[in-house]
Amino acid sequence: MKIAEAFAVQDYGVVVTGGASGLGLGFAEGLAENGARVTILDVDAQRVAEETESLRGKGLDVRGEVLDVTDHVALDKAIDSAAAAYGRLDVVFANAGIDSGPGFLGSWVGSVRPRRTEGALENYTDERWNRVIDINLNGAFATLRAGARHMKPRKSGRMIVTTSLAALLVEPAIGSAYMAAKAGLAHLARSVALELAAYNITVNSIAPGFFITNIGGGHAKNPEVQRTLARTIPMHRVGFAEDIKGLALFLASPASAYITGQQIVIDGGWGLGAAD
Repeated sequence: MKIAEAFAVQDYGVVVTGGASGLGLGFAEGLAENGARVTILDVDAQRVAEETESLRGKGLDVRGEVLDVTDHVALDKAIDSAAAAYGRLDVVFANAGIDSGPGFLGSWVGSVRPRRTEGALENYTDERWNRVIDINLNGAFATLRAGARHMKPRKSGRMIVTTSLAALLVEPAIGSAYMAAKAGLAHLARSVALELAAYNITVNSIAPGFFITNIGGGHAKNPEVQRTLARTIPMHRVGFAEDIKGLALFLASPASAYITGQQIVIDGGWGLGAAD
């Protein structure tokens, strides 16, 4: 097989949850740029309309639908609709997620990281915890479940979930609900990978480090925040959506046919520690 054929996703039917911004938009655009037919699912109606129109303006085959992944009935219908529109469902990105607010430590102030009362365990409300778990973990579970219903009969498919470096490392600045959800999602992906391997369906995770997204209210878009974090990343820069397109294409394409149950970190070396 030629390399170009190994990465071919022409006419693939693809669904991306949380696809109207950030990494989800990068996944959607990257696959559409390579000939896939992509459905963006997102709770933000304005961004769905804007990004769908923008991608179509580039000649890409993209459709959009507004929904909340906590509504599993609507999610099932949307994925059924995408599969019907394309006559197939080849790839599902379970990407939708939110942050969980501050952790128990703040950013460094000199040699000290101040404690934050709003991130303390005793101040964590049920509402805050449950909302993060419901979107980040339960929403991904429902997405994989809906995808399996279409992929198993065809004995073919790719499922890709967005976890985080926070699924592997404890970072006190990040709320514990986010870390718990992403770690749970990583293990769920491994479990589903084992179950679906006999059906030629692969299930893998992408674990990003610090990327420019809307997580945390767009905090990552602040140039000063980016400069501060870049000093702690061995490659001395933060990640952008363009950086993740190649990995997404690899995991969605025939090139990754013999890889399943894996979590691939993409973080510029951040998880390795400081280099200088």
